[in-house]
Amino acid sequence: MSPDALETLRQVNHNLRSALIRLRPERKHCSTIRPQDFSDLLAQLLRASECLASGSLKQRTSASATAALKQETLEYRQNLEKLKHFLPDVHVRLLAERSRLETARNHLAAAAAWAQARSKTL
Repeated sequence: MSPDALETLRQVNHNLRSALIRLRPERKHCSTIRPQDFSDLLAQLLRASECLASGSLKQRTSASATAALKQETLEYRQNLEKLKHFLPDVHVRLLAERSRLETARNHLAAAAAWAQARSKTL
């Protein structure tokens, strides 16, 4: 295993932890969630996938490097499990936010139509 592969897994795990905190389900409003957040998340998952699929992880390593790799791989798996349970909640919150925004847009359009009709009658 190359040191770069282990470092890549460490960085991916750090970024996934940060994303899980930033997008946590305790937040009631989705206004802080950006499309870029999901692009970044996908990029991290692809990075880890390439790293884990590469042959560089299968080379002979020292016991400490093997232990570090096992730890990072375990943490990566735990992060994936958290995402598996977390993303459906984010999806529901985003759908609710979209519905709220559509309702507000419809209300605004009705108010504008009323104001325009009102100004014509005066």
